[in-house]
Amino acid sequence: MSTLEEVLRLQKKEGILRAPTGDSSVRTEASPSSTNPTLQVALQNNTGSSNVWAYITGLDINRNNAVLLLRSDGVTPYYPTSPSKTITPPAADCHIRLGAPGTTRVVTIPQMAGGRIWFCIDNQLTFFINPGPALVEPSVMNPSDPNYNLNWSFAEFTYNTLQLFANITYVDFISFPISLALTSTNPSTSPQRVLGHPPSSLSTIASALRAQSAADASDWSSLIIPSPSGSPIPLRILSPNSAIKLFPTLPLFKDYFTPYVSAVWAKYTSAPLLINTQSDWGILPGTVSPSTGKLTFPGIGAFSQPSAADIFSCDSGPFARYEENGEVMGNITARLAAGFNRSTVLRSGREPDGLREGVGGYYREGVTNHYARVVHGVAWEGRGYAFPYDDVSPSDAENVAGTAIWLKIWSV
Repeated sequence: MSTLEEVLRLQKKEGILRAPTGDSSVRTEASPSSTNPTLQVALQNNTGSSNVWAYITGLDINRNNAVLLLRSDGVTPYYPTSPSKTITPPAADCHIRLGAPGTTRVVTIPQMAGGRIWFCIDNQLTFFINPGPALVEPSVMNPSDPNYNLNWSFAEFTYNTLQLFANITYVDFISFPISLALTSTNPSTSPQRVLGHPPSSLSTIASALRAQSAADASDWSSLIIPSPSGSPIPLRILSPNSAIKLFPTLPLFKDYFTPYVSAVWAKYTSAPLLINTQSDWGILPGTVSPSTGKLTFPGIGAFSQPSAADIFSCDSGPFARYEENGEVMGNITARLAAGFNRSTVLRSGREPDGLREGVGGYYREGVTNHYARVVHGVAWEGRGYAFPYDDVSPSDAENVAGTAIWLKIWSV
């Protein structure tokens, strides 16, 4: 048995997408819909290359969340069957070729969960099907993946019976720019846009991370993956979580957050840390128990001290899922993990809205998620997901993660 939430969590952690099993995966077709059954998406190629391919993948919510790839015509769904062995190529051509630079190709997408729109410049991506069926997605954390040395990226979306949700994601890595724009069918509604980052961003980010490594003797420069062609522009820049997974024997960022976490634990031994759940749970106080050494929220649960890997992943150690009081613990986890990545927990006393300067107070400490700091610093309007809970924001502030779809690849 697996829920839709669980399979989407697996997709984000391991790059494997499969249909959920059990009651959560059925009867979605009976849900009343306030959206159209399909969505038209305009894919504009604004690179300097005439060889750009797109791929649409996800779970079709109107077919029991079946694994779906869009065929090369940009209209027809392909539902792979379960193969007899792992790493089986898809039985259909799902390479959607874009036009020359400056041109737009329109594709039609059904209602989907766990949706991704992938782009690859100058090469075609390779997907595989495992028994299940399960879609094996390209990975930046596996050097043996045939896509590892290719220039690709993706945007995420969910299009269901109620809404469209899309975002530019830098959670795993940052590569060439993608921007999003949503144009409403209501002519009086202004378009929503998330502009991505400028074409020169990779070089800017790489320089900033090298400077940070030189300043604090940390591992930030290890996030830079050089171009296999020898170009001075990196192929991509990994998030710290991805780099830790790619180089497990180094180990990167070991004890990086330890002094900061120790200071947080010391402060909240004698004073409460307040978590604004921004929901019916209200504001919850937590203090470090002298007997257990855990940050304890009475009647709910407790957190041990997180490591750097726990903080960057937001999904391991004390930030992994909890069986007991899982929903409220997940809410607290999101706010704690965001506070540690932004290094606001020690100063704020209340997450996520305890800083007088609001989002302007993020990443002010020497020990912080400098990848997220630099990525937000170069992104247009500072928007985009740089770690898993980057959508946690103060109640009176705009979401810095950014949402919005009309997809456009900027020049690289």
